[in-house]
Amino acid sequence: MKINFQNKSIILIMLFAFQLSFSQKKEESIGTETVNVVKPYSPTISDAFKVKETPSLDDSGNQPKETIKYSILSVPVASTFTPSKGKAEGVEKSKQERLFSNYATVGVGNYGTLNGELFVTQDLGNSDYITGMFRHHSSQGGIKDIELNDEFYDTALNVGYGVDNRDMSWAVDLGYQNQIYNWYGLPAEFGATLLPGERFDLVNKMNPNHSYNTISLGGNIEFNEGIFSKVKARFTNFSDSFSSSENRFYVKPSFKVEVMDQSINTNVIIDHVSGSFENNYARDNTKPLKYSLTNFGIEPSFVILENDWTLELGAGIFYGLDSENSGNKFYLYPKVNASYKLVGDLMIFYTGVNGGLNQNSYADFVTENPFLSPTLAVKPTNNQYTVFAGLKGKLANNINYNITGSYLNEKDRALFKSNDYTEVISNENYAYGNSFGVVYQDLRTFRFYGELKADFSENVSFGINGTFNSYKNDGQLEAWNLPTVKLSSNLDVTITKQWYAGLNVFYVGDRKDMQTNLTIAPVATPVTLKSYFDANAHVGYKFSERLTFFLKLNNIGNQAYEKWLNYPVQGFQVLGGGNYKFDF
Repeated sequence: MKINFQNKSIILIMLFAFQLSFSQKKEESIGTETVNVVKPYSPTISDAFKVKETPSLDDSGNQPKETIKYSILSVPVASTFTPSKGKAEGVEKSKQERLFSNYATVGVGNYGTLNGELFVTQDLGNSDYITGMFRHHSSQGGIKDIELNDEFYDTALNVGYGVDNRDMSWAVDLGYQNQIYNWYGLPAEFGATLLPGERFDLVNKMNPNHSYNTISLGGNIEFNEGIFSKVKARFTNFSDSFSSSENRFYVKPSFKVEVMDQSINTNVIIDHVSGSFENNYARDNTKPLKYSLTNFGIEPSFVILENDWTLELGAGIFYGLDSENSGNKFYLYPKVNASYKLVGDLMIFYTGVNGGLNQNSYADFVTENPFLSPTLAVKPTNNQYTVFAGLKGKLANNINYNITGSYLNEKDRALFKSNDYTEVISNENYAYGNSFGVVYQDLRTFRFYGELKADFSENVSFGINGTFNSYKNDGQLEAWNLPTVKLSSNLDVTITKQWYAGLNVFYVGDRKDMQTNLTIAPVATPVTLKSYFDANAHVGYKFSERLTFFLKLNNIGNQAYEKWLNYPVQGFQVLGGGNYKFDF
């Protein structure tokens, strides 16, 4: 029998209504019922199940592990991806300054000062070149309260030729120099024994002018391979306007031999000087004063290089030949140097002891003091030993330091001392207390030196150094004209791309000299030359990459200090000019 969908729905509704009539009774309350809890549940440790830290395993049924071998099947996959080209971040590059091979400098200033310099060089091929240099520095004088002419001229010309090859390089040069000076330094009390008129006539009669001429020919060779390292040689002829003449020749080859990753260095020295002076200072000689000195020396040394330290062990053997006085003699000197990096490049300790036979010459004396009388005695200085120790390194990446303590023991150290004088009208023009002689003393010196250099930035650099000396010699003699203290400092600043400036200051301590007026013949006592301080500054403007203008200020404090006894220097000096760089 089929029941349609409508009959099924009616039957379900009737069943649902019937169920509701039995589950709900009107106005019937649920009531209350009391439940008694006999004991609350309190779990104990015994109820817990403890899991063992290392469970026992029954692996009798485990199978041994099998070794699995696998490989990668490389299948090339075609890709159409094309990466874009990298592009550098835009960094502004500073234009590199062009370098020129030649330059010319001209400057003029007060006191009639003229300063000029020209340097040229030209390549002749792939490896050879020629050079030339001209220098001139002169002043018309004008120092305050100076009675004699104080002008000076210094002119030099030099030409050279050189070759740079892969195996070696060499160069030769020929030079000429002319220097004109004046013995203008009369003593302050000069003329004390003369009447005013006599003194006036004597001063007007003086001609303090004197000149020096130098001709030199020299060269050097450097080898990149072989036992020869380098060779230096030079010949010099030096003369003055008082018939004095001197010839000097030296040759200094160096050798280097590698042995077991170490090197043996050897320096050979042959140094000859000979000359003559027409008169001695008293002008009572019957023959010219002649000298002929030759030093033969060899200095072998063994150099050991390790990670943090370097050691040089050697010695110097010299033979001094005095052809005029037959004073031939052998000399033996130490040559030991060592350095150790205590803290990398931040602190390096170095020490050593060295000695040598130092050749003296008339030309070298004049370079240091141009107011000498042409009446000198010339002989070498025996530097028996110099012991030193110091520290150097970096306080920071841009700050370097160097401190050194040393002790020098020298025999026949050459010192400048003022000549005694008379007020006789027949004297030579250098014999009125206005010239210097050379004396020799055995001198022991304790020296301390300190230096600090800093580059605060690419545009600012600073440096300062100082030397402190303590001298001791036999007898009551002084270390003539040697200062106990020397200090100097410099500051250079690049202000802009066009402007730059700099400052240099230095201090020289007291020195001792002694001079006697033999006309009065008093007891001679040392004279103290006062210490002096000097400051110099410069400023420049780069008009273009070729042309630069400059202004220099010297002796800004306008002090008439005396570098040598009776020789005051020029006061405040101004020099202005330009520098031009060019190529051919």
